[in-house]
Amino acid sequence: MHVDMSSLSAPQAYATMTQTIVPRPVAWILTANDTGDYNLAPYSYFNAVSSAPPMVVFSSGVKPDGSTKDTRYNLENNGQCVIHIAHREMAEQMTASAATLPRNTSEVSEIGLTTAPMPGSDLPRLADCRVAYAATLRDTKLIGSQWLGFLELTSLYLDDSVVGEDAKGRMKVLAANLDPIGRLGGGEYITAGEIIDIKRPD
Repeated sequence: MHVDMSSLSAPQAYATMTQTIVPRPVAWILTANDTGDYNLAPYSYFNAVSSAPPMVVFSSGVKPDGSTKDTRYNLENNGQCVIHIAHREMAEQMTASAATLPRNTSEVSEIGLTTAPMPGSDLPRLADCRVAYAATLRDTKLIGSQWLGFLELTSLYLDDSVVGEDAKGRMKVLAANLDPIGRLGGGEYITAGEIIDIKRPD
């Protein structure tokens, strides 16, 4: 089967891409609302793009009514966020935070999540997530209706349960303990499952 991508509508292209560019990491992004509480939303158009400086990018579309999504609005106003990598037990809460809600409604409060201080940030992290990065908005780019936010990572929280050492005594994140969620198409996700360790060439 051959698909001419230029012949697809935007929803068709989205459905095709999200079912084939898999699995995708999910950035669960916490930002500050104007009211002093916190917005929380998942983004699977997300990945690392640089290690010098440490930087990630995510893509945000618009709300069904065409207005700016809250994560973009908040980042453009104050430039800070905390990016979480959710694990298996948080999948339902993460998905619930994708609901379209009125601006300045806190998904953190609506879902009943708790927060903890995030070193290196004025914002908190989600207390139950095993990985959290404090980040600042470094640059943006608008492509059609998609807004790309380039976020520089400034500090990292790792739960003790996911930290170990490799054979050379260097820090190693234990993938099985991290048990991250990967996004597939529709409402489907994938968890770590079997982990294959293959030696890379020099």
